[in-house]
Amino acid sequence: MAYVVERPKLSLAEKLYFPSILKGLKITLGHFIRLMRGRTKVTMQYPEEKWDASLPAHYRGAPTLVTDEVGRERCVACQLCEFICPPRAITITPEQIPSEDKWAKVEKRPREFKIDMIRCIYCGMCEEVCPEQAIYLRKDYAITGTTREEMVHDKKRLYELGGVREGLVNKWNELK
Repeated sequence: MAYVVERPKLSLAEKLYFPSILKGLKITLGHFIRLMRGRTKVTMQYPEEKWDASLPAHYRGAPTLVTDEVGRERCVACQLCEFICPPRAITITPEQIPSEDKWAKVEKRPREFKIDMIRCIYCGMCEEVCPEQAIYLRKDYAITGTTREEMVHDKKRLYELGGVREGLVNKWNELK
């Protein structure tokens, strides 16, 4: 069964769109006057001025790898971040930790860890799924490179950018 919806009756002014045009011009003129008086700042002078101080707490920037306080890598090469990454921007090649090493119980570590920043969509799923808190999204929005190869960050570059995070790391916990 069809429902019949009555159209509203429009006045002559509403049919001509004249009041709507005047309202839009009033808003535009108000913005223009505030701009000319210097009350509103429209353009940020980018290289000199940055948003770093006013970034929101929930901002998601580029993913990086972090080390613990002693300088050991937190990543256990579980490859969860690689599997959950929607655009498949993360590539991990795991390797076995030698049996004579003190931390051989961990079993694996990443031999290669690459993130293609061109493919990355900065969704934050890699950070959420990491069981060892080894991957973090930093507050950075100026990720540049002149070639595609520069935009593929390897393990060394990711650790450079990530730095050190403090806190419990299950991988290095002797009780586990």
